[in-house]
Amino acid sequence: MTCGNAVDKLGGYEKIIGYAFANRDYLIQALTHRSASPVHYERLEFLGDSILGVIIADELYHRFSKVGEGDLTRMRSTLVRESTLAEIARGFNLSEYLIMGPGELKSGGFRRESILADVVEATLAAVYLDSGRNFEKVRELVQTWFAEKLRTVHPGFDQKDPKTQLQEYLQGRHQSLPVYRVVSITGEDHNQQFTVNLECTFIKETLVGYGSTRRGAEQNAAQKALDLIHARRAGAKD
Repeated sequence: MTCGNAVDKLGGYEKIIGYAFANRDYLIQALTHRSASPVHYERLEFLGDSILGVIIADELYHRFSKVGEGDLTRMRSTLVRESTLAEIARGFNLSEYLIMGPGELKSGGFRRESILADVVEATLAAVYLDSGRNFEKVRELVQTWFAEKLRTVHPGFDQKDPKTQLQEYLQGRHQSLPVYRVVSITGEDHNQQFTVNLECTFIKETLVGYGSTRRGAEQNAAQKALDLIHARRAGAKD
């Protein structure tokens, strides 16, 4: 949260992610938002994004030896997309360790999926650098962090993005398609936050999605609609 509190708790974060840093400066940078310091996570996120993409692609390539490029690409997208990384971040209680300026804290930046996802990638890059560019060490962490998701991912419908899944679900039941409306855009150009309302007669309520792009916010809202539909179906079966 604030700089002092977050630094005091670094050991807890190391225990959760499964890696102890020799040089905690890398970890501090990975957890620091630009609102708190000129030395922040964005460069590390750039590196971590590429490292994660390679590791996930390699895992899928060897796990699914008979699957074509199209399904492999969709599975990779499912595993590395913002919402998936944010889910992993929430499993780490990452918001408790973020280092942010007062304004960003007040605006709820510690809950923002785009920030949570970026910091997961920045953390991977920090481990890579701290370990002397030990790619295998980072691979071990990714295999652990993504173990359940790698176990359950498979070719087919589930790899379609949430908007497409929702559209096909509704079309299959001859229902009207959802309407997405941008209700706010906040933040500076380099770090915008979009808020989108999803309205759908089939669901009969307005759902709110957030993202660093309009598309991301729409996808977030669509995923919430799918989660609600699945929850109601499961409840109806009980």
